[in-house]
Amino acid sequence: MALPQTMKQVRFSGPGGPDVIEIETAPVPQPGAGQVLIAVAAAGINRPDCAQRAGSYPPPPGATPIPGLEVSGAIVAVGEGVPASRIGESVCALVISGGYAQYAVADEPLCLPVPKPLSLLEAGGLPETYFTVYDNVFTRGRLTAGETILIHGGSSGIGSTAIQLAKNAGATVYATAGSAEKCDFCRSLGADDAIDYRAQNFVDEIRRLTDKKGVDVVLDMVGGPYIQRNLSILAVEGRLVQIAFLQGGRADLDLTSLLVRRLTITGSTLRARSVALKAEIAAHLRRDVWPLLEASTVRPIIHATFPLEQARQAHELMESSAHLGKIMLEIGH
Repeated sequence: MALPQTMKQVRFSGPGGPDVIEIETAPVPQPGAGQVLIAVAAAGINRPDCAQRAGSYPPPPGATPIPGLEVSGAIVAVGEGVPASRIGESVCALVISGGYAQYAVADEPLCLPVPKPLSLLEAGGLPETYFTVYDNVFTRGRLTAGETILIHGGSSGIGSTAIQLAKNAGATVYATAGSAEKCDFCRSLGADDAIDYRAQNFVDEIRRLTDKKGVDVVLDMVGGPYIQRNLSILAVEGRLVQIAFLQGGRADLDLTSLLVRRLTITGSTLRARSVALKAEIAAHLRRDVWPLLEASTVRPIIHATFPLEQARQAHELMESSAHLGKIMLEIGH
């Protein structure tokens, strides 16, 4: 099949709010060695995309400035070293950037098969979210069966995934969310309890729920004033896993508890890691998580879908925090 010479893609006219999002026509990218070209069916919207748009999370050197960290679609071309037999495969892929476009380049090891029960739209919301949750909850957070985890932002794409995977792993799961409706949503996904942080003090609630023992893991993307509060509710040998700083990365901390309760503070970003490191996560996902998706034991939750031309509205929804689950772009060709 002959590929077009040009495609539609999103660009940012400069750092700023959703109003800097524009649609432009650009050449179709070419896959390099070890890469594939995907005709994008769907792309996920993620908080780092908004941070990139605001100018605080630039793509790594050499990567396209076009936003988008996860896509699904069909492989339509391959680069050197990739078997031509992969052309035609339906995949979902973690990409370093460039997902908000009709065609995107992905590294072959970061392409995973679309789980059978899922549509391409649903699969497009898997990679960034599942790579992030698996690596931070299970690898860095070391969550195991019988332990307890608190997941902040439980109604988000990350949160809704973390709740399901942690519960499936045999953990007791608590979540915070910003309304009674969102708390009900968290419980519907398997959370043992959910805390409305606007109406309740999550520190007091966790102490009550755990008989003052605290939780083994906290997954947090808020930062700022939450950091000390998170440390205060960790059990002995507890782990605070930081994946973002929506309220800032600075805090006035009393770290005495770090010694007394032998705590660990860790965190990570995914985008700038090498292909080899991300491929390790992909292999773990295929082994441990893809069977759960195939069996519909866990599932992506899609809140809203927008065409590429409405990426601005998708970002507005993301920043409103009114969504329950993932926000997606559906890409037409």
